[in-house]
Amino acid sequence: MGRIELQGVRKSFGALEIIKGIDLTVGEGEFVIFVGPSGCGKSTLLRLISGLEEATDGKIVIDGEDVTGKPPAERALSMVFQSYALYPHKTVRENMGFGLQVARAPKAEIEQKVAAAAATLQLTDFLDRHPRELSGGQRQRVAIGRSIVREPKAFLFDEPLSNLDAALRVEMRLEIAKLHRRLQATMVYVTHDQIEAMTLADRIVVLQAGQIEQIGSPIDLYQKPANLFVAQFIGSPKMNVVPCAGGAGTVRFAGGGEITLPHAREAVAHFGVRPEHIALTPAGEGVVEGMIDVIEHLGSDTFVYVEVPELGLFTVRIVGHTRFEPGETVGLRFDLDEVHIFDRDGQAIGR
Repeated sequence: MGRIELQGVRKSFGALEIIKGIDLTVGEGEFVIFVGPSGCGKSTLLRLISGLEEATDGKIVIDGEDVTGKPPAERALSMVFQSYALYPHKTVRENMGFGLQVARAPKAEIEQKVAAAAATLQLTDFLDRHPRELSGGQRQRVAIGRSIVREPKAFLFDEPLSNLDAALRVEMRLEIAKLHRRLQATMVYVTHDQIEAMTLADRIVVLQAGQIEQIGSPIDLYQKPANLFVAQFIGSPKMNVVPCAGGAGTVRFAGGGEITLPHAREAVAHFGVRPEHIALTPAGEGVVEGMIDVIEHLGSDTFVYVEVPELGLFTVRIVGHTRFEPGETVGLRFDLDEVHIFDRDGQAIGR
């Protein structure tokens, strides 16, 4: 169980429309992540699913039942927030079982479900501790455990890792991935973090200004973005995009240089290539050339920033190190199997 359907869902606050007609189906056991820039409506959409916000129009259907007008308590969903919201005076055991206690579940049932959730989340040894005695990652696991014991139809996560430091985010990201694999539960997750979205999701929903730009697997969105917005939003560092002209199977760049792409036509206005699909060459050997502005050494990878006259700054990703130095003039060669072209409206032109 746990199939969620949104049918023409809209949400307005007065005259301001935030969600502009969303149609989406989340399959049973699927892990779906909402991403988009601040203000795009991703958290509002999650709150509409949970019942914390009331839809202005449209239907929300869970397991075939229209729950659009129902309060959160009647939707059998569980939400994990950015804030842990634990009771400081209660132990981990008491925090995790509090919802069942309020629902007047039998004591034996509460103990059994809390013990099972604690084992799943590796919290068994911490059941008698208070939140102040736990790390940030452990507190977030307690918050997740509090949701698990209720055995919801689906889990909703609203940026649950954003309050953690970098190391704990990695740890908790792995914990959530393992949890999804063990529970096989439906999960809908909101984040602004590219790595979380790419590593956790079965499908990613990219939102902009209250509308869906593209839905797909992480690899599909990365390799086949539908438009310029998705192309530059998915991926870190983002895709290099520069103006160009096209026609008769050729893409031409301002300042000189051209490449052959059989599907290029007159409508081509933008050329895109990801940093890892560019090779540095000595001056005069690339499609275009420019001067190295900055080199960032990250150990396993090196990022080289090349300023190309009339086109702008290109980011180049190199595995390992580079022999080139800042201030050198270099050529850029593109992997033609991995480049992207877009029309004047920013829509991708497929091969």
